[in-house]
Amino acid sequence: MLYLKDIFPLPNLSDYKVHFARHNGRDHPLDVWARSRPEWKLWQQTRPGRDDFNRPYIFALAQFYPEPDVWMFGGVFEVTARHSDRYDVEQVDLGRPLEGRLKLHYPHRDRVTRSKLEKHYDGFVVKEILPETYSGRPFPGYDRIDLPFAELEGLLRNGRLDWQAALENVKGIYLISDRQTGRLYVGSACGDQGIWSRWSTYAATGHGGNVELRKLLGEEVGLDYCRRNFRLALLEEHPARTPDSLILERESYYKEVLMSRGPGGLNRN
Repeated sequence: MLYLKDIFPLPNLSDYKVHFARHNGRDHPLDVWARSRPEWKLWQQTRPGRDDFNRPYIFALAQFYPEPDVWMFGGVFEVTARHSDRYDVEQVDLGRPLEGRLKLHYPHRDRVTRSKLEKHYDGFVVKEILPETYSGRPFPGYDRIDLPFAELEGLLRNGRLDWQAALENVKGIYLISDRQTGRLYVGSACGDQGIWSRWSTYAATGHGGNVELRKLLGEEVGLDYCRRNFRLALLEEHPARTPDSLILERESYYKEVLMSRGPGGLNRN
């Protein structure tokens, strides 16, 4: 069994706090890391009431939620200043070749997410070192696509070629669900627009031009609401040569079955 200490020796463990970054009620840190490094840095800058990061360095880990008890190494940050409401941090070069590639197995179930590194260091087992920096999960197959909005953003930002190749040249019917309200929207990708292109508009705007979604999001809510509540699932995929009339017929079928045209839905027609 290979341990973290075997490949990443740190002589002065007392200089480090480990940050077990977990879902905060809005975002999965793994999705944040894949979507935006500046956002990930903000996770290290957040200061609650206590001075949790009271050592020179932060050893940052993001919960790798597709697999139980697995954490992805997200870099080492130096705390350069402490304020009452935040920390100033800068990422250092230590461990950069392993950032976003090193996956550790460690069953940390404690509610405490910021702890002394020496309490955990010897128990970190190397699960895997990815050949490339993590950019999103591999394409799971057409019949297994059920994505949180925030994860879709990361896939698009990083240009996951396996997802793009699978979705850019197929038509289909998809479902957007709002977990806060329970409302559903059934949409389709047809004409010259594949699913990848259609979903890109949602990642950019949140509403994709849909009237009811635009009304729901309004001016103030926007993408933050989408990241907290929206999921996208592929209901059916069809080859690009499929007549648009069939795609629209199937879209109408799902609107009826899921009652997304009613008061509890987000389809107007």
